[in-house]
Amino acid sequence: MSASPGASTLLVGHGDVIALLPMEECIEAMAEALATLARGGAVLPLRQVVRLPDGPNAFALMPAALNSPQALGAKVITVFPGNDATPYDSHQGVVLLFDTQYGRLLAILDASTITGVRTAAVSAVATRLLSRPESRTLALLGAGVQAETHLESIRAVRPIDEVRVWSRSGTRAERFVRTAASRSSGDDVRFVTSPTAQAAVEGADVICTVTSSREPVLRGDWLAPGAHVNAVGASIASARELDTTAVARARLFVDRRESIMNEGGDFLVPKREGVIGDDHIVGEIGELLHEPPRVAGRRTADDITVFKSLGLAIEDVAAAHRIYTRAVATGAGTWVELGGLRDAHA
Repeated sequence: MSASPGASTLLVGHGDVIALLPMEECIEAMAEALATLARGGAVLPLRQVVRLPDGPNAFALMPAALNSPQALGAKVITVFPGNDATPYDSHQGVVLLFDTQYGRLLAILDASTITGVRTAAVSAVATRLLSRPESRTLALLGAGVQAETHLESIRAVRPIDEVRVWSRSGTRAERFVRTAASRSSGDDVRFVTSPTAQAAVEGADVICTVTSSREPVLRGDWLAPGAHVNAVGASIASARELDTTAVARARLFVDRRESIMNEGGDFLVPKREGVIGDDHIVGEIGELLHEPPRVAGRRTADDITVFKSLGLAIEDVAAAHRIYTRAVATGAGTWVELGGLRDAHA
């Protein structure tokens, strides 16, 4: 994206992100970004992470460039997993969007909200590609922000009529179910608080693990033939939400091979155990979006499929590009002068 060098920088907060990035549009934007990655149209270094001492907290930088859409930027965030028990999101920070002609800072956008929406949208892309079209039962392991956005995104791509929710905090799961049911009044959807993760998963068509757990919350023995899993919550090499059996039983798809080889504990732990090798990764989601697909997705109705999501900077940058374009068209957001324009008379 290019723009005139004298223009201001746009500030986009939580409310404007929600208004300017509807889930259905974000799903399509994520599909485009992942397809661009598979075509070789992205520059995407591994995320740079500073681990803070004496705990699991971290500070991370995630830069990326895309040629379709043409966009350049980075996400800068803190990750504090313990925030699940506080009023604050676990991921907080900003997405920075730059133009590709002058390198000017176009926009500063709320990263927490973008992360919540785009992560769920990517899971929806994977669910649309890998789950059975008739899938009706959704299990959510976790009842936080990502559970909320995943409920919306999965319902956008599959005819879900039963939602089971489990959380280590039973109170939080009950509150989630009450809120979701009230928001969905009039829809033919049944919401259930599950007493255990096993009760939520057994017989479910689509399962989303959206917890902050560092140890498995989903056992492969619980998965019914034909189930599809979006493994979302764990994003470092030492943490996982799925046990070894779950990964070994499944056709495994990822957002990016290089990322999972370095950061994906759900894959790396079974690999270190010697149960699976690198060839267990069937492909990247973007390869399924290629015409024709470069890899085979679901082959039979009984296949168990797993999508391991780590989150990629191209997703944040693509979302920021979509938001910025709509903000300029609608007049949303707040414009500020930050400098960077050289004085022509200096």
